[in-house]
Amino acid sequence: MVKAIHVHAHGGPDVLKFDEVSAVEPGEGQVLVRNHAIGLNYIDVYFRSGAYPVPQMPFVPGNEGAGEVLAVGPGVSEFKAGDRVAYPGPLGAYAEQRVLPAAMLVKLPDGVSYEQAATMMLKGLTAEYLLHRTYKVKPGDVILVHAAAGATGQLLVQWGKHLGAIVIATVGSDEKGKIAKSLGADHVINYTNGDFAPAVKEATNGALCHVVYDGVGKTTLLGSLDCLRPFGLLASFGSASGNADPLNIGLLAGKGSLYVTRPTLFTHINNRATYVEMAKNLFDVVASGAVKSEVTNRFALADAAKAHAALESRQTTGATVLIP
Repeated sequence: MVKAIHVHAHGGPDVLKFDEVSAVEPGEGQVLVRNHAIGLNYIDVYFRSGAYPVPQMPFVPGNEGAGEVLAVGPGVSEFKAGDRVAYPGPLGAYAEQRVLPAAMLVKLPDGVSYEQAATMMLKGLTAEYLLHRTYKVKPGDVILVHAAAGATGQLLVQWGKHLGAIVIATVGSDEKGKIAKSLGADHVINYTNGDFAPAVKEATNGALCHVVYDGVGKTTLLGSLDCLRPFGLLASFGSASGNADPLNIGLLAGKGSLYVTRPTLFTHINNRATYVEMAKNLFDVVASGAVKSEVTNRFALADAAKAHAALESRQTTGATVLIP
């Protein structure tokens, strides 16, 4: 038997129950992994609450982790027992051990710790595709990062600066603003002090941004459009404040022939070669020290409910891991 978190009914953090489950051996094309660290993400809240559908009830939440290969099933040649690995899904990470399709794993280089990897497989790979594929950031580009003190935001700020961009960061408090500034943001805007769009216009001397990275959603989407220069791109990749209202596509014409996209990580990593390339880009930039993923919050796996409560009440900054 192994320990895992189960959700038997959708609801608040209290529905996360620490239970025992039967150990499972890997089948064809599968790998058994002992988790050393598990990432906490806002998408976990969406699955727990019922905002996102789940394949069955009860279910084990969690979409990323890192650990050690214990055994491989028939047909698996890329991995062997003892390999250090990391993964960005599917559901089921909140467990001491789990069986995964080999195609979801990547090897973890020695220069990246289990905790770092567990906080980066969703957020770091998301930052990779946003900066390199959704909009390929070039030196001198002006980019706006919402929720810049959050885990994904911190990676976007650092990596954007590493690529030579001028980074504008929005935050929800002066304390979070200090975090964004310390990571290299050129301009920091506390959106609790007023509308962020005029502040962006002022910071850019009216030139506005090439791209806006918006993981907040409902409360920022329309304002984000006002931060874009003609032919600019709004990349909406999350909805921490709730799903955005339906968008009148005519607004894009009036505001300067703008582009809007709603990309997802799993569309990108569905191609194995692309997935491996993205992971290499991420691990290289982390191992070099150009992008740091600081684990600022640690909870025991048994305390997953406390971790969710802290996340939803915005009491966390940076990355959080669950330790089995």
